[in-house]
Amino acid sequence: MKPYLLSYLFLFLLAGMGLLSSCGDIIEPSISKSIVLTEAPSNQYLSTSYTINFWWEEVGNALSYHLQVVTPNFNAPGSLVLDTIVKKNTFAFTLSPGSYQWRVMAENGSSQTAYSTPKSFTVAATSIKQQSVQLASPVNNFITNQSAIIFQWGSLYGATQYRFEIDTNNFVNESTVISNQVIPGQQINFTFPKDQVYQWRIRAENDTAQAQWSTVSVVTYDHTPPLPVNLISPTNGQTIGLPVPLQWSASISAVKYKVYVFKSDSTSLYNQSFPLQVSTTNYSFNLGNSGDKVYWQVTALDAAGNESLVSQLRSFVLQ
Repeated sequence: MKPYLLSYLFLFLLAGMGLLSSCGDIIEPSISKSIVLTEAPSNQYLSTSYTINFWWEEVGNALSYHLQVVTPNFNAPGSLVLDTIVKKNTFAFTLSPGSYQWRVMAENGSSQTAYSTPKSFTVAATSIKQQSVQLASPVNNFITNQSAIIFQWGSLYGATQYRFEIDTNNFVNESTVISNQVIPGQQINFTFPKDQVYQWRIRAENDTAQAQWSTVSVVTYDHTPPLPVNLISPTNGQTIGLPVPLQWSASISAVKYKVYVFKSDSTSLYNQSFPLQVSTTNYSFNLGNSGDKVYWQVTALDAAGNESLVSQLRSFVLQ
């Protein structure tokens, strides 16, 4: 075989290997033959807690799990109690006393397993003294720049009202909590008095008993924008070739930055991609033609979504 033909064959084989590699990155493994092994609650489990912690073994290459609970069983379902998609292999849910069955299947973008073998369990009726409420929203460690938000929690069998408490000192002294209110339902609209980290919890009550306090969840109210950034390079009016490395200083409380790029009139956005968000203090601009004058500026964004004042406006000319 001639040397140049060997070279072409070698290049062809390399290209084929690259194609297979890229296909491997794109094609998602099928999980249709995998089996979901359930752990808890086990079959015929009797629970004195109204909150059931569902748990199953993780399935490789699964992206989510479809959990279902019915009463009394899947052969003769009287009611679909729970039908939800979860990302983890655990899920807590509060039920009323009764008989139930549960099952779960794993899913990814292109396939799914069969449902697990249903398992039966019973929730026994007891005093609410041994129970606690499941908090719904906001989720733990939630950060917001909205002064008024809605707090929500699950219902508890046997409760006639719910006590809502919010504090900034982890409930060390209940006489000084920020708010202590009795609510007939499962939600309340609360307005934060100032920027701060808050803790909140719920307790179910009726005329004769009080449940345990829920877990404590944290929410941060922050409506103070970060400090503006300073542009570093290119210098104002500089002539520079593509790609143009745009750089700016970091803002202490920022988690992202918004890059604004404008056309030569300094007010029209360069295209629909702008403004764009980046997590670094630089951006490589690689658009336009020689002689084009381009303007740019940057703002900082914090975890609560507050946006800083805009930086100074600079321009550069494409070489």
